[in-house]
Amino acid sequence: MKRKYDPELTKRNIIEIATAEFAAMGLSGARVDAIAERTSTTKRMLYYYFGSKEGLYEAVIDEAYGKIRALEQALRLEAMEPREGLCRLVEFTFDFHDTQRDFVQLIAGENISGGTHAEHLKAFKARNSSVVKTISNLIGRGIAAKVFRDDVEPVDLHLMISSLCFYRVSNRHTFAMAFGRDPAGPRLRVRHRAMIVDTILRFMAR
Repeated sequence: MKRKYDPELTKRNIIEIATAEFAAMGLSGARVDAIAERTSTTKRMLYYYFGSKEGLYEAVIDEAYGKIRALEQALRLEAMEPREGLCRLVEFTFDFHDTQRDFVQLIAGENISGGTHAEHLKAFKARNSSVVKTISNLIGRGIAAKVFRDDVEPVDLHLMISSLCFYRVSNRHTFAMAFGRDPAGPRLRVRHRAMIVDTILRFMAR
């Protein structure tokens, strides 16, 4: 019997494999042939779906941001008390960066290139606005409950949380060589997670 062809499944498979390839090799070093060999499709089909190597790379970037934004929304932070919700958001952000290292490498690489491909994505700003709305809601409710300070911009708080969680993964290897401590080690991971949560909660305390 012939297997039913599922184009959406095929595209998801391509993006998954391409994510690992672009994260490891960057846009210039990644090979479409290598991606095609590891997927259940062909190089010709890759170009049919995504148009070009750059088109595939942009789809990978879009999917990477879409994933983290969707998972943030699934946390349902609006149903939590403000401090609990902020704590949960920081924990999630830490865990995501710690386990999804392809995401960190992709974003680091895209920033090295000046973000030129992300700016081609029509819905990029709209897609990422959800996290600012989430944080704005947390801050607003925290101010009303008199547990959060009232002079912090949501985008600034997002930058602070992301920075603390991103750096320990993006700079993991040089940090370990410089100081003899690997941030990915299990004991440091637990300590860093608690430290970053405490830092954000103390910073936001009224």
